[in-house]
Order: sequence, then C-alpha cells, then structure tokens
Amino acid sequence: MQIHFSKYQGTGNDFIIADNRKGHYNHLSIEQVNKLCDRRFGIGADGLMLLNEIEGFDFEMKYFNADGKEGSMCGNGGRCMIKFAYHLNIRRDVYRFLAVDGVHEAEIDDDGTVSLKMKDVKTIRKFHNDFIVDTGSPHYIKLSNHVLDMDVYKKGYEIRNSAEFKEDGINVNFVEVLEEPGKIIVRTFERGVEDETMSCGTGVTASALVCFHNENGFNEVQVETPGGFLTVEYEKTDENRYENIWLCGPAEKVFEGVVEI
Repeated sequence: MQIHFSKYQGTGNDFIIADNRKGHYNHLSIEQVNKLCDRRFGIGADGLMLLNEIEGFDFEMKYFNADGKEGSMCGNGGRCMIKFAYHLNIRRDVYRFLAVDGVHEAEIDDDGTVSLKMKDVKTIRKFHNDFIVDTGSPHYIKLSNHVLDMDVYKKGYEIRNSAEFKEDGINVNFVEVLEEPGKIIVRTFERGVEDETMSCGTGVTASALVCFHNENGFNEVQVETPGGFLTVEYEKTDENRYENIWLCGPAEKVFEGVVEI
C-alpha cells in the first residue's frame, strides 16, 4: 500500500500527516505506524496523524505515538494539523475539529501563527514536591534549575518508568522559571516516543498553568523549548480552574512524498 503523506513540524515536534477522508488508511497497524515514524528505517517523526472526515466538524484528528499506539491529545500535533487542513484548502476563520479529548477550536493569524484552544483544566494535583496536570495528556511537572544542562533522558526515563507511572506512562517536564515575569524554559520526556522531544505542546501548556504569575485572571506565559518559542494564554478563574487556554506558535510544512508500506 502507498501512503501520500506530508511532514510538518511545530517548534521541532515533527509529525507525519495523511489525508484520510476517503478512509484509505483506516487499518494501519501498530507495526506500520512505528516503522513510518522510525528515524533510521522510516520517514522519521514523533507521531503520525490522520485527518478524517466527520459530520458536524471540519475534520477529526486521529493521533498515533511513534511507538505505533493510538495516543492522547497532542498540542503541537493539533497546530500542525490545522496548517495541513489549510493546505488542503479547508479554509476557516475559526476551525472546529474533534480530537481524542474532545472538541477544539483553532485560528491561523496573518503571520502564520497557529493558535489552538485546549481543554479546560479543573485541577492541578500536588505530587510530593512536584505537580501532575492533565491537559489532554497526563503531565508530570518538575520545577528545576539549570534545565538546559540537565540529562533529561535519564531523569525523565526514571520518573516515567517509576512504579507510580510505569503501566500507563506519563510525560515528564522539567521547568525553569526565569527571572523575567511570565517566561519559562521547558524540556520534555514524552511517553510513546520514550525520549526527549524538541517540544511538547500539552507539556508546555501544563507547565505554563503551574507557573502562573497572576493569581487570578489573564495570564500569558512565554515558553522556550529546545525547538523554539511558544506562548500559552489562559484565564485562572479560581484556585484550581483554568479556562480559555490557548497554545500559540509556529507550524510549518517540511516536505511531502509517497511511501510504500
């Protein structure tokens, strides 16, 4: 079977995307997805996405991790999917699509920035001295110093495979709060990839919620990742509730092609 695909990246978080509105790729196996995402024997990517036809929405986003298994919500993936839809001539002022965690909205600004509305967050759980947040995917947030010098693979692997999280897995984020208000650095070890990625949209979002600078009301957090810069905007409505959460940043097409699997 041949797959006509496009490769996209959002701050270095890269994805294989295919137009599946006719259902040609409904039966991709775990092994096939894993091979396509392999950086030595396949195309290479952090994940694979299918754009599906669905009634009542602009499209459905189906996401698979690099290990081939169907994944939870991917923020950078969602932003890349919007650019892919735009390049398929699905043009909207405000996009409305369905993902595994529910309905999302998105916009493309005049400068090409893609802003994706994330699901509301109702709680941030304290875990020892760290935090656990679900922003469509589960995230472990560890506030740290000198994040750029850390061995993120080693430390992230240890937490992700600890007894508490080994069965279902968890994404692990190491976050440094900078002196300038509203700015943080985030590095993420992602489950399903089982390695550090250049950027993780849901991880950046979770980290930004933990690092609010206004106790209540509007917050804007600028986030540096190894792959570039993202902005998270949100309203903190009470002690444990966050609404109108938007993940904003670049999403670009890298190339397209046809592969035989």
